[in-house]
Amino acid sequence: VRMKFLQLLSRKPGKLGMLFQIPFCQTQFPYLCLATSTCLYSKKKKVNSYEQVDQEKYKNLVCSVTSYKTSSQTRETIFKEDNLLYGPPDKHRPPVKAETKTPKNCVPLINPNKRIPLLNSDANLPVKISLQKTKMPSVTRILQQTISPQQAFYLERWKQKMILELGKDGFAEYTKNLFLQGELFHAALESIFLPEEMASKEQGEDAAISGYLSSVQHVLEDISEVKALESAVQHETLQYLGLVDCVAKYRGQLCVIDWKTSEKPKPSLKNTFDNPLQVAAYIGAINHDANYDFQVSCGLIVVAYKNGSPAHPHFMDPDLCSQYWNKWLLRLEEYMDKN
Repeated sequence: VRMKFLQLLSRKPGKLGMLFQIPFCQTQFPYLCLATSTCLYSKKKKVNSYEQVDQEKYKNLVCSVTSYKTSSQTRETIFKEDNLLYGPPDKHRPPVKAETKTPKNCVPLINPNKRIPLLNSDANLPVKISLQKTKMPSVTRILQQTISPQQAFYLERWKQKMILELGKDGFAEYTKNLFLQGELFHAALESIFLPEEMASKEQGEDAAISGYLSSVQHVLEDISEVKALESAVQHETLQYLGLVDCVAKYRGQLCVIDWKTSEKPKPSLKNTFDNPLQVAAYIGAINHDANYDFQVSCGLIVVAYKNGSPAHPHFMDPDLCSQYWNKWLLRLEEYMDKN
């Protein structure tokens, strides 16, 4: 009661000083306190319902709510940022499921029946076989006709974006120049690897590909013993063919080397899309082609950049090549089913 009286007086200026000036009487003063407090505090104290809640049971919930910090981002700003980075959302595209299929025709990547000669008189001269027109589908054609819906979506969106910026004629000219630069780049690399007497004398350094050549200089230092250049390969069992850019040793490992040009950086293997499948298909074709007296178990994808920045070499060891070989067999089966 005394404490309630003191609280009451403390709320009114000057009253607390008056209290201490009056002699404190234990027999009379409490009755005044009782009379005053009963007038203002006669109601029973309201019970707080939150005190009856099981605090331990909802401890984690309380902590998560009380420790929450508001962010400056809103739903609109997140959607705007995603739209700038990834483009408008495609609500009707089904989610991509993980591929769990196994190929029906499990042809091995390494040919167990191929015999490698002990001596080769033309070991210093790279193999160069011209691509002949046959009814066999090419590796490029098979991959293009079995592209995933997700990759087809992004490819079409990129195409429409470029047409919007350059126009149809401008986009056609742009793609034509890309193919031309790729051909000049491959021709320049071929002249580098071939002996001087076999290299084309008309081949000179073009300004359009000087950046690409500068980009791959550090990779060329690790390449030796070139065995094939721009040479046709054919899988005699699975009946498909292709044109291999290069077969040589990269840091001591014999590889199928695929040269790629890009205007955008591709620092990881997943940025190269279907290129690993293409390399695996070429490896399998070489190993089952009687025109080649060697077998390959590794691959290398070299992405060169037009601005001359260092190229990204993506090495594929035998295990990785085997994984992509199985994926290639699935794509080949899909193509055969469609055709």
